[in-house]
Amino acid sequence: MINQLITRIRQTGAPIVVGLDPMMKFIPQQIQKDAYAQYGETLEGAAEALWQYNKGIVDAIYDLIPAVKPQIAMYEQFGVPGMIAFKKTVDYCREKGLVVIGDVKRGDIGSTSEAYAVGHLGKVQVGEKFCYGFDEDFITVNPYLGSDGVKPFIRVCQEEKKGIFVLVKTSNPSSGELQDRLVDGKPVYELVGEQVAAWGQECMGDGYSYVGAVVGATYPEQGRILRKVMPKAFILVPGYGAQGGRGADLVHFFNEDGLGAIINSSRGIIAAYQQDKYARYGAANYADASRAAVLDMREDIAGALERV
Repeated sequence: MINQLITRIRQTGAPIVVGLDPMMKFIPQQIQKDAYAQYGETLEGAAEALWQYNKGIVDAIYDLIPAVKPQIAMYEQFGVPGMIAFKKTVDYCREKGLVVIGDVKRGDIGSTSEAYAVGHLGKVQVGEKFCYGFDEDFITVNPYLGSDGVKPFIRVCQEEKKGIFVLVKTSNPSSGELQDRLVDGKPVYELVGEQVAAWGQECMGDGYSYVGAVVGATYPEQGRILRKVMPKAFILVPGYGAQGGRGADLVHFFNEDGLGAIINSSRGIIAAYQQDKYARYGAANYADASRAAVLDMREDIAGALERV
């Protein structure tokens, strides 16, 4: 799957992933009204609104980008109907030719970790048959429990030719409380990066590993360090736009081949119509605003890379 992601990046010329993190405050009132008219003000109604909102955005941008990243928490809060909307979103994005990164941040040990891996990346046995669950192409993984928590995911990746992105240096302001702590003279994030590089040797694509890393755009200097620590790992970079990251901050996340990183923007794209810059589109044309925001993001990143 890492090879497919790279192919899609080259085809689109956009090392961009759009985070499908729908919140009710982002969803235009007309979409909510139609969903509630069909299902009432229920969990089912909310889930229908999420799904229709996502579909509109995907239809507007799928030809511009290689990948999407639905954040599962935004769906889980609506219970089983929300999870059905998550699955519908995953399937629809794959039908459109998009690589799907499930932002699920799972991490446990033993049979629990194996079940998470099978449920999201692999297939589960039902009687004499094997069935795929959510069937994302990649998922995010929390490495806090060590190799016991990560290797079950790697085994499924090897079987399915899928991938994971391991949390290494996250974009949130308090990440340094733990991730910047020094151990034997090195920050924890660097030690985790070294471990990602070691895990990645177990399942390589043509040039990059199926084991990638999450490193926030808000920490460009750490990105420079970790790019050297993990030369064969693709880096998923959250924090662009709404969290302050800019194209100029991102150049050190890439390798000299122009690959090695994919930049995420979530609400900066999916709620673009609520920004002053794109307000002219209005709520009725929210998807067109999202398309314009993707085009601007592509230009910003491409310009930054050209200046290197």
